[in-house]
Amino acid sequence: MDMNEKLVANDKYERITQIARSFSPSAPIDRRAFAGRVAQITDAINACAQRGQHVVIFGERGAGKTSLANVLVHILGTKFSTPACGSINCDQTTTFASLWKAIFSEIAVTKNSHPLGIKGGSNGEDTLAQFLPENVTPDAVRAILQKRDRLLIIIDEIDRIKDKTTTTLLADTIKSLSDHSVDVTLVLVGVAESVDTLIAEHESVQRALIQVHMPRMSPVELDKIIDHGLQAVGMTIDQQARQRIGKLSQGLPHYTHLLALHAAQTAVVQDRLNIVIEDTHRALQKALKHAQQSIANDFHRATTSSGETRYPQVLLACALASMDQHGYFTAGDVTTPMSVIMGKPCGTASFSQHLNGLCEHQRGPTLQRTGVPRAYKYKFKNAILRPYVIMKGLETGLISDESMARLAS
Repeated sequence: MDMNEKLVANDKYERITQIARSFSPSAPIDRRAFAGRVAQITDAINACAQRGQHVVIFGERGAGKTSLANVLVHILGTKFSTPACGSINCDQTTTFASLWKAIFSEIAVTKNSHPLGIKGGSNGEDTLAQFLPENVTPDAVRAILQKRDRLLIIIDEIDRIKDKTTTTLLADTIKSLSDHSVDVTLVLVGVAESVDTLIAEHESVQRALIQVHMPRMSPVELDKIIDHGLQAVGMTIDQQARQRIGKLSQGLPHYTHLLALHAAQTAVVQDRLNIVIEDTHRALQKALKHAQQSIANDFHRATTSSGETRYPQVLLACALASMDQHGYFTAGDVTTPMSVIMGKPCGTASFSQHLNGLCEHQRGPTLQRTGVPRAYKYKFKNAILRPYVIMKGLETGLISDESMARLAS
């Protein structure tokens, strides 16, 4: 390899690195790459600007809820004394006491905000956590917070809280902060069911909560993600390739980033700065190979049986079914894609047993079921699995791009 070839290779690897930085499928999207969502951002900003109001951001997994919370920190950071003080993730072990200890551990003590009206320690590392009493109550939290200047506190993944008492106390805290007009804004992030649970614990808390629903992204918003990322690395994309990435993404920005990342890198490896449809085929293979192991495991668990089974076909038909804004579909919605996949008319009786099986622990459960018999509604327990199922169906030949286009029309 002569010097010119080395320079070309170095340029290629540098561009591949730039692409990896430009698209971020494995991390919450920052402000620069957060396209669209004007209505949601506006609603959240309005709530943050009003004393006594708090925000709950809800939607399917992968819809961009955490990204919206991050954008709020960037936009409103100068308006709050500690803009990122409470960016805390909940998990199954979270209790009310552990939650506020984690949050207060991120908030430094200042001379003017000391709960006891005295200066903090000389090392400057004192936090509000040291002032939490052994018995942490909503009133104790409120008493400490009302001594502070404006705070923006992000509490993510509230749907992972399993302790019912914690949910009840969190609702009580929101009401207490609102009733006493404490200049603190809580931004809670979770799925729709967690919002229902929170409100059910304290119905009067509704007036203190601005509910911001994060729907799946529109094709126009997904296009903005692609354009933003490609412009940053000096690349372009054919319309056919763009549309395929959008269809495979199913409105979830995670997959738009993932597929655009691999498609762009595939083009660069072939010494092109324009993405064509063939690059998306390679991107699909890479996306399946590098998908989160938990998603691959969920798919395997849902579709594997000791003998011949229709679970792969039924799961794919569910992924292709028409859904409402919250991701729910009915058995009737599954009949058309199931008929296309099987190449013959399929009524609900031909797969109802499989739908029930996908709601059972043995197969995940992969689907959540709500409603009453003969009027059940279903949704994917993890929305991120749905595009994976579709991509797997394309890879294995259960469905073609042409058939998907007919279903979409």
